Amino acid sequence: MQWTLVVPLKPLAQAKSRLSDTADDGLRPGLALAFAKDTVSAALACPAVRDVVVVTDDALAARELAAQGAAVIPDEPRDGLNAALAHAAAEVRARGPARDVAALNADLPALRPGELAVVLDEAAAFPRAFLADAAGTGTTLLTAADGTRLRPLFGPDSRSRHRASGAVELLVDAVDSVRQDVDTGADLRAALALGVGPHTAAAAARLLMAEQ
Repeated sequence: MQWTLVVPLKPLAQAKSRLSDTADDGLRPGLALAFAKDTVSAALACPAVRDVVVVTDDALAARELAAQGAAVIPDEPRDGLNAALAHAAAEVRARGPARDVAALNADLPALRPGELAVVLDEAAAFPRAFLADAAGTGTTLLTAADGTRLRPLFGPDSRSRHRASGAVELLVDAVDSVRQDVDTGADLRAALALGVGPHTAAAAARLLMAEQ
């Protein structure tokens, strides 16, 4: 089974507000874009991934991620993350039959293609499935096999919300890079310890220089 991954990304100026403890307004957009570029690059290198579709209204992010090989869909609902994901999943499936779809966070800068493949292979056994984040309360990946609606419920306590909706929680070991999203400075340090992609490494270096 090969998956189409839908990756949502806010306009960069609005992204990663919780990183204000670590990066100022001038640096956060660049960090958000770097996270997304490393996430998309790793996803495209995953053997279980057919293609990646980014849903965003940010012109710069759209250009940069399209240059990496992602397709881009505008956020036509403009009604929050879950509406954007549902819209993108419907658009993807309208393009052709047999589309197994997964929503993947855009802030997984340490993502490793092999670990993502392990998670997606596990998810293939279920109509809907999800992976909890490193903090244990959120979700970094939600999958829906062909013929099953994605029904995204991201946001606060999304782990319990996805479980209550009937999605199967994937209990997979040694996939830390798929769980480690970045919302806070502590998350960024954890991702850096795992080993981030080149775009995030460069952005983090600029952050360190700004702190000196």
